[in-house]
Amino acid sequence: MAPAITTLAADAPELSAANTGFMLICSALVMLMTPALAFFYGGMVRVKSTLNMLMMSFISLGIVTILWVLFGFSLAFGTDSGSLIGWSSEYVGLSGIGITELWDGYTIPVYVFAVFQLMFAIITPALISGALADRVKFTAWALFITLWVTIVYFPVAHWVWGAGGWLFEMGVIDFAGGTAVHINAGAAALGVILVIGKRVGFKKDPMRPHSLPLVMLGAGLLWFGWFGFNAGSWLGNDDGVGAVMFVNTQVATAAAMLAWLAYEKIRHGSFTTLGAASGAVAGLVAITPSGGAVSPLGAIAVGAIAGLLCAMAVGLKYKFGYDDSLDVVGVHLVGGVAGSLLVGLFATGGVQSDAKGLFYGGGLEQLGKQAIGVFAVLAYSLIASAILALIIDKTMGMRVSEDDEVSGIDQVEHAETAYDFSGAGGGITGRSTSVATPVLSENKKVDA
Repeated sequence: MAPAITTLAADAPELSAANTGFMLICSALVMLMTPALAFFYGGMVRVKSTLNMLMMSFISLGIVTILWVLFGFSLAFGTDSGSLIGWSSEYVGLSGIGITELWDGYTIPVYVFAVFQLMFAIITPALISGALADRVKFTAWALFITLWVTIVYFPVAHWVWGAGGWLFEMGVIDFAGGTAVHINAGAAALGVILVIGKRVGFKKDPMRPHSLPLVMLGAGLLWFGWFGFNAGSWLGNDDGVGAVMFVNTQVATAAAMLAWLAYEKIRHGSFTTLGAASGAVAGLVAITPSGGAVSPLGAIAVGAIAGLLCAMAVGLKYKFGYDDSLDVVGVHLVGGVAGSLLVGLFATGGVQSDAKGLFYGGGLEQLGKQAIGVFAVLAYSLIASAILALIIDKTMGMRVSEDDEVSGIDQVEHAETAYDFSGAGGGITGRSTSVATPVLSENKKVDA
């Protein structure tokens, strides 16, 4: 995220129609990422959990939007208080902002900055949902989102991006959300799953993705939306930094996908579509904090390293026994940590700031700053999220019953199913013919 700029009155910026339009487009791209994530996660679960997985992402669009307008923007980007939180009364309800009022030192209106940041706030809790597939009450999840963004996301966003935030002032580099979004969400996912436990049949029953085409569609839309996520985080492109970030986003994602597939081929003997999609997302995660600090060659290194580390990390849940359903910890936490720390090695000092990494003569100073940012956010989010999940679990219950989980959370929580096979191959009466029977049988087999 671009740093705050202090200007003299005589040098005060004027509204730029070009930058304003660019940022509105970027905001729309980031909004698209949440439905894209829903498709990505929705295809990875079993048939009986598809709609619930889609809804766990989609509901964030509603809840977080209202909270952001009421008080979230004020907490995250209001006047600093003690380097830990912000607050500005004119931001409450977005009611005290002039329509032409510019964001701090930039050429875009405050409203545009607020809506761009809103889209980040929406997708971050949605990322957590992938770790909780198949087993969480929808009402409990909605309450968790409400509490989590208020207690965890809004303060952490201020630490990392708000003027006066302690990580911001320390000089931790996080261009577009390696700490505030991905480490934050990944650590939260780990905290919650340690509280609520494993799915019924974990490590015993097959839990394969029911629709790999949906997974690939979601991954492709995430890749597309991520250009707005990353390039837009410079809040304009008058100096070319956003263009560098755009290029690095593409380069790192490609490198990560290839690295994941190479590992998969060597380790398991096949190139899979799930591996390609997961590798691409790992690269997107890793370049998010680092892409404004590295060169395209550095982006290749960041992507390849992250792709390899994340591919190795997704298997740790079987070794250590935590049920991270859709590898949120393995991809977002590990990828976010890798991308954030690699800034301390590959930062050139010639793009977003003059901070240099170890390989460019900067010594260990920036790496140390990055490590502080990484582990501060990781620890806070992990502990706070586990406490929130524990409170909800002890009061209203976080999980559906075992019987409901086995029979299918879609029908129990939403009174719907993702696919209607009742008329498959049927005639005028809608009765299924024998041709459809194998389809139904196979579907039941996948759901088992």
